[in-house]
Parts: sequence; C-alpha cells; structure tokens
Amino acid sequence: MGFFISDAMAQNGAVPGPGGLGGLIFPIALIAIFYFLLIRPQQKREREREAMLKALKKGTVVRTSGGIRGEITDMTERDVTLLISDRTKINVLRSNIAGAEGADEGGKSEGSGKATSEKGGEKKS
Repeated sequence: MGFFISDAMAQNGAVPGPGGLGGLIFPIALIAIFYFLLIRPQQKREREREAMLKALKKGTVVRTSGGIRGEITDMTERDVTLLISDRTKINVLRSNIAGAEGADEGGKSEGSGKATSEKGGEKKS
C-alpha cells in the first residue's frame, strides 16, 4: 500500500486541502494565454477574410484555394464566375476564394506594368 499512498498520509488519514487562490492562478493564466495566442488571432483573420469576400467585385483578379487565378466576370451571393483564359470560365463557390491578387504584395498587382525580366532588369512593355 505504501506504493500508492505515502505512509504519513495513510496513518493520519488527512488529505491535503486545495491550495486556495494559488490553485486557481495557473488555470486562469493558461486560459488567458490560449485566448490571446490562439483564439483572438483566428477571429481577426476570419473577420479580415469576411471583409475581403464582401469587397469582391467584377474585374478583380483572385486566387482560389486550389491555386487557380482568374478575373471575376460574374457573381452571385454563393458563386463566382472566373475568367481563367481567353475563353475559359469556371464557376467556384465564393468561400473557395483564398484572396485577391495584389493584397499579399502590399497593393501591387502583377499586371502593373512595372515588371522586370529575370536577366536584364529592363522594363517590359
């Protein structure tokens, strides 16, 4: 029996009481850390994503979660029609839009006319 219960506790029959306020500090601190490090940043990202999806309009170049880039040609509340090539259009769910092009690079879009070639550094026209 000495393996599971210390000999002193077995003789007295006394069980140590809770540590009072000290026993609550660690769980409360742990909950606060989880809130500020995990929950709050996720809620912020979700709000930003919802704002981006609401701000979509025709002519915006977007990227889908599958990696397809295209220009929005038509929209409904649920679907978006993307022009991905000269005569190729696809319908995707609005929720599958991962982001608008140019938003990741600080507002600079790929087709801004300021592209440089890899070797010479000259401007393309």
